[in-house]
Amino acid sequence: MTSSPLTPHGYLLMELRRRIDRARATPELGASAIEWVIITGILVVIAAAVGAVIWNLVTQEAEGIVIPDAPGGGGGGEAPAPGGP
Repeated sequence: MTSSPLTPHGYLLMELRRRIDRARATPELGASAIEWVIITGILVVIAAAVGAVIWNLVTQEAEGIVIPDAPGGGGGGEAPAPGGP
């Protein structure tokens, strides 16, 4: 049963056969794609590790910053009574 390549079904079958034949003729294409996936995965892991280290360093430095009270005792407590210190 053959379909005309002018129909959607026939075109799909023709394209599928072409791609299968191309993959069989050049097996190194599949190996190259796998290598790129592995390399990309390794780079993503390295980037995540560097990002985590930078995040931890920035967080530690931020927690170590001492913010003095504002002049006039603006420590965030109760507001002084009118006329009082």
